[in-house]
Amino acid sequence: MLPRMVKIPTLETERLRLRPLRENDFEEYAALYADPEVLRHLGGGPEPWDRGRSWRHMAFIRGHWEIAGAGMWVAERKEADAFLGLIGFAAPEGWPGFELAWTLARRCWGHGYATEGARAALAHAFTVLKKDRVISLIHPENRSSIRVAERIGESPQGRILHFGREMLCFGIDRETYLRGAAHLEPAEVGAGLFPPAGLPPGVQEAP
Repeated sequence: MLPRMVKIPTLETERLRLRPLRENDFEEYAALYADPEVLRHLGGGPEPWDRGRSWRHMAFIRGHWEIAGAGMWVAERKEADAFLGLIGFAAPEGWPGFELAWTLARRCWGHGYATEGARAALAHAFTVLKKDRVISLIHPENRSSIRVAERIGESPQGRILHFGREMLCFGIDRETYLRGAAHLEPAEVGAGLFPPAGLPPGVQEAP
């Protein structure tokens, strides 16, 4: 039986709030996916989405929580309730794994928001959802997202073909995450304050 009326948690970090998607987020949501620069490295290609596609994708995001018990949050800056983009999980049928992803509006790039929010989401995946492994699928030319993956402790796992495009697969398992977080206080782990991790010995940075 499918879960019903899942209570979507809200996560907070020093600067960010990761909260459920709301109906009144639609204008910001549609603007996010109408920006070709935002879409350039995503699986669907750089063609701007029309409002109908954005609405359907919003419905998918909400439905993902109901069916899978996890999904994407809206990331907003706490001090201003400012919509930054989306951070969270995707694992629909046929997906290569439990994916942690982030998509932020262009005006929000370069401030460390993706790393901060992704750390909180990763902590939630391993300490609350008890996932065994988390991956992130990143286009080889998306250097900014590669750096985010590295900062949260993910390492290169190889390359896969995803929606007709070659993607890098980064990942981290629960044991590795918990080993790295063992020296932190419980409150720090829950807040996603996982220390940046370098690549394992012998693993080179993905090109």
